[in-house]
Amino acid sequence: MIGLQITQLTLRAGTRAATRVLVADLTQSFAPGEMWCVAGPNGAGKTTLIAAMAGVSKTASNAISLDGRALSAWGASELARRRALMPQATHDAFSATVLDTVMLNRFPHLTGWGWESNADRAAAHAALDMLGLAEFASRDVLSLSGGERQRVALAATLCQNAPLLLLDEPLAHLDVHHQIDCLEALRGWVGSKQRSVIFSCHDLNLARRFATHALLLDGAGHTHAGPVRDVLTPERAGAAFGYPLTLIQQDGHEALVPVMRSTSP
Repeated sequence: MIGLQITQLTLRAGTRAATRVLVADLTQSFAPGEMWCVAGPNGAGKTTLIAAMAGVSKTASNAISLDGRALSAWGASELARRRALMPQATHDAFSATVLDTVMLNRFPHLTGWGWESNADRAAAHAALDMLGLAEFASRDVLSLSGGERQRVALAATLCQNAPLLLLDEPLAHLDVHHQIDCLEALRGWVGSKQRSVIFSCHDLNLARRFATHALLLDGAGHTHAGPVRDVLTPERAGAAFGYPLTLIQQDGHEALVPVMRSTSP
């Protein structure tokens, strides 16, 4: 598999009268077997970039290719079997079981009359098992907490069985225990086959611990990309977020923390 390739991509936000460049002339490859974190301050363009990578933004689809083909050349069902997108927000309008909700992401694989097969149900159960949600299968999604619903959304994305996952803030609403569980599950999922994960995240320390690579946006068009520990450094991350950071190392552990500014006159 060739993977995802971005070539001279520029993304903008705002109106014609007041346009802001989010990403300027980005060229970058994302290979199978890699786990990428897209990081940056609020409004930097993380969601916009992930949507473009998924082919949601048609204006950018000619600058992005998957397995050597421009996204604009892929059919909808064919693309859905190759990449799965987890949006930042999920809205449940109707009552449904967790299992049925997860199986909705099997739609690209359905044939004939469109009925789910035993293989589809097995894929849904496997995704729930991977995230420790097996006991939730018969629960109503409308009864779940925000964190529980977030994990169900991630299970649905995994159930789609696409080798490329694009996840927009998959750790939102999760406590630290479930954040780590989800990232460990994703890391194992990437390592088991030639698969890739690209996810946005605000926790730089979790990104440094679990991601193999990082793409750092500063919201002014500039980007840094490469191995995660080369990109998410105190200097580069501090400049992107507009606040000084330092790297604390102790007993084999390390953490990026804010530098406390002096409040003395």
